[in-house]
Amino acid sequence: MQPEYHIALTKENAAKYAILPGDPARTEQIAAYFDSASEIAFNREFRTFRGALDGEPVLAVSTGIGGPSAAICVEELAHIGVDTFIRVGTCGGMQPEVLPGDLVIATGAIRMEGTSRELMPIEFPAVPDLDVTNALKNACDELGYPSHTGIVQAKDSFYGQHDPDSMGVSYELKDKWNAWIRGGCLASEMESAAIFVLASLRGLRAGAVFHCVWNQELAGTGMPQSRNTDTDAAVKASVQALRLLIAKDKK
Repeated sequence: MQPEYHIALTKENAAKYAILPGDPARTEQIAAYFDSASEIAFNREFRTFRGALDGEPVLAVSTGIGGPSAAICVEELAHIGVDTFIRVGTCGGMQPEVLPGDLVIATGAIRMEGTSRELMPIEFPAVPDLDVTNALKNACDELGYPSHTGIVQAKDSFYGQHDPDSMGVSYELKDKWNAWIRGGCLASEMESAAIFVLASLRGLRAGAVFHCVWNQELAGTGMPQSRNTDTDAAVKASVQALRLLIAKDKK
């Protein structure tokens, strides 16, 4: 059986459910909450652990950074039978209430990236599956984690956000950033739009939860804050959400 070109998995590795971090190291962190987990593949940025939750096979697969590799991962996982995806990652807060350490559950994504434009016209919305989103919100509430639900910005250029003045299109980057804030956008990250649009196109379920590392808007006002890089709450929320989805699907 020929393995998928990038993720190096076959249908023998199939599972219905997958958690998708960006960082390959975070797959091991996620797999620690699975039963009988083991690493089954590591090719390029795509590192995979397989285990079980409540008797159901599950995967943790890293996507690397950005929409292109995330879309490749989802496409190839769908080829081997995965149909439910939870993206767990990090973000930067954009509204004053989104503090370092908080979790952000995306209800939609601004398509300020290129991958989704090769999937569907720009007028098509990037929205997650409602059941997955509700499971993530319920998981955060059950675990007692502070969380926010709303729109996130998906971008391609990390330094376009963090150093826009050095870019030739600084005028556009800064004007749009301010527009997103005025529209209530909660946070900025890099993968959700591509995942959501692809999932809609392929008839899959996808949702996303993000750990807020830092809020540059608050930092810009001089408000003291420290970076929070402990992603364990987001990981636990994604695992608990998957348990809720598995239980609901079994019914």
